[in-house]
Amino acid sequence: MNLLFAIDDRFSEQLKTTLYSIKRHTTAASFDVYVLQEKELRQGAELEVFCQKLAMTYHPVVIGSGSIFKTAPVSDRYPESIYYRLLAQNYLPQQVEKILYLDADILCINDLRPLYELTLGDFLYAAASHSKLTEVTTVINKVRLRNYESEGYYNSGVLLMNVHQLRQEVKETEIAAFIEKNHLNLFLPDQDILNGLYGDRVLAISDQLYNYDVRKNRTYETISLGEWSLDWVIEHTVLLHFCGKEKPWKKGYRSRYGSLYKYVENERRKFEEQ
Repeated sequence: MNLLFAIDDRFSEQLKTTLYSIKRHTTAASFDVYVLQEKELRQGAELEVFCQKLAMTYHPVVIGSGSIFKTAPVSDRYPESIYYRLLAQNYLPQQVEKILYLDADILCINDLRPLYELTLGDFLYAAASHSKLTEVTTVINKVRLRNYESEGYYNSGVLLMNVHQLRQEVKETEIAAFIEKNHLNLFLPDQDILNGLYGDRVLAISDQLYNYDVRKNRTYETISLGEWSLDWVIEHTVLLHFCGKEKPWKKGYRSRYGSLYKYVENERRKFEEQ
């Protein structure tokens, strides 16, 4: 299983927790972990050792200072590294034809293999839309990004990537032109680019299974008429996504799934110290 992340130094510890949760719950025979980074991470050697303990192979992919994303909107919340997934196919080894991108604020609590083994065909990506949670926002985003063919506004935190197809179709110049044209209109920058250019080339997957927004647990229960309860999530959901500004590793975090994150994080630390 090929896994892809794009982080800076602030997310090295969180990446370890995500990887530990994947290893504990996924039945893949082997894992190759590719980490896109502008410059070599300060904890790079530590990450490599941690991956070895998990029987994973760590592959740092250093982008350098010459990327096209130097002119893209950035902030403390949205650093340059968030854009790298959009051109990951240019940075990955040629033998990689499929890869699963994940944000580092995600917990895996069930087997990832069914998602990874999806057949993508000619689709560029498989991703989840939170349209059932924010239907009005989905319509607004279609108008804002002028992609009316898209079935929804897809979250870029979980992307099964058809690397072979991406190499043929996604062009750096096209992305650069979109950034220049929409520079002041990119609210969720990398996500807006993905949806604006390629939203109609995405295979939709279930967010309640593969990109569960932990902030919206009451909404999930309501729209499912009570079916998607806590017990259902623990049994069926694969990826819990801690979206938004508030994060479970910060003090004062309050969410139904915050305790679960802290438990997994603590187990990861004990494993690391062995």
